[in-house]
Amino acid sequence: MNKTKENVDEIVIKHFGQEWTRFDQDLSQSELKELARNYFKIFPWEILPSGSVGFDMGCGSGRWASYVSTKVKKLICIDPSEEALIVAKKNLKNKKNCTFSIGSANLNNLEDNSMDFGYSLGVLHHIPDTLNGIKKSVRKLKPGAPFLVYIYYSFDNRPKWFKAVWRVTNLFRRFISILPFPLKYIISQIIAIFVYFPLARLSRIIEIVGINVSNIPLSSYRDKNFYSMRTDALDRFGTRLEKRFTKTQIEQMLLKSGLEKIEFRSQEPYWCAIGYRGQKRLN
Repeated sequence: MNKTKENVDEIVIKHFGQEWTRFDQDLSQSELKELARNYFKIFPWEILPSGSVGFDMGCGSGRWASYVSTKVKKLICIDPSEEALIVAKKNLKNKKNCTFSIGSANLNNLEDNSMDFGYSLGVLHHIPDTLNGIKKSVRKLKPGAPFLVYIYYSFDNRPKWFKAVWRVTNLFRRFISILPFPLKYIISQIIAIFVYFPLARLSRIIEIVGINVSNIPLSSYRDKNFYSMRTDALDRFGTRLEKRFTKTQIEQMLLKSGLEKIEFRSQEPYWCAIGYRGQKRLN
């Protein structure tokens, strides 16, 4: 298979296959629902047809598919990693309306103009050409169908000192992400224990006394379990290809991809956005 046409990075695919094998996200439905709630807050479930068929682009371990599958007729789970799909199949073995396919945003077995909905969460910032990946995904939608994305933000709504802290952590990521997986795993877990967990719990305590914690790094984890922190630490520091975009840049990419009526979630995670496939024919 031609990786240039697929718009994927082989090393990133391998990393996520190893990550989802290590953290298979075999969580309870209540835990999965709580995790998914923030991402799908702006998703228009009410407009989907009764026999809705859609896709999860970059399904990984299947954690979002587990939530979505309870609300739709059929869900097609797509991922370029065979290892990830093995984990997804295990986690979704009781979800009879889920099917699985190896592929990418650019190269998959979906027909153009065929899907009632689609989503891609935490995936398109890890591919070489994010805009092209969005365009190819949108082509699979029927006119008027919704497409939900979560793309890493570039801290455009944060103070300068917050961005400076991120730049320092990004230097560590660039070094850690090129290490062999066992080393990446160990270092990421140390970071989860001594950075993620203390800041998250400190944020929760500060919030209880009535202080706004939105600008405290990692405060979004204050209500999450330690398993999520461990997973995300490996995701954050172990992935070598990571792109970040401003809200405006994401909106422009969605519009260029043929989506209309763009709406952003105003709360974390940043940035989650929904758009609807326009009537205009896509080139």
